[in-house]
Amino acid sequence: MTEPELLLETSRFKVVQRYQATPQGPLPRQIVEHRGAVVILPVLEDGSVVLIRNVRIAADEELIELPAGTLEAGENPLVSAHRELAEETGYRAGSMELLTQFFSSPGILTERMYLYLATGLEEGSPELEQGEEIRPLPVAWEEAIAMARDGRIHDAKTLVGLLYYGSFRKK
Repeated sequence: MTEPELLLETSRFKVVQRYQATPQGPLPRQIVEHRGAVVILPVLEDGSVVLIRNVRIAADEELIELPAGTLEAGENPLVSAHRELAEETGYRAGSMELLTQFFSSPGILTERMYLYLATGLEEGSPELEQGEEIRPLPVAWEEAIAMARDGRIHDAKTLVGLLYYGSFRKK
């Protein structure tokens, strides 16, 4: 089988062409190779969840999301989860628990997302990266679920995080 061919390399991902073995012969597939990301579900003592309003250039709109971010090269996902939560919301977690892992778009993308539950939160000041337009949005749990149900939240990782926790972990 032919070695993967590098088509594009950026600071966050690569696009490579790989070949899938089929009965008709090798079939070229373009794959986005991504080192992975974390998604954090920050739950306050009263059960409220800290969402964010995040301007997303690719979607050309401001989305309501859970805090999240790309892993740095060689970074442990737990370390990344603590860092991203503090950067995007200002909150620091006393406890960070891995809930699950999932692929965001496995048809074209290698990105594995690690979903963490953050509790024991202490409020602080966000430390946004250059170009980030993010505002924390604490909401009651019931409101977050209503936002998922009525379409105000249409970010996949946020839907996965809220619905996973609500279905399998929330007491």
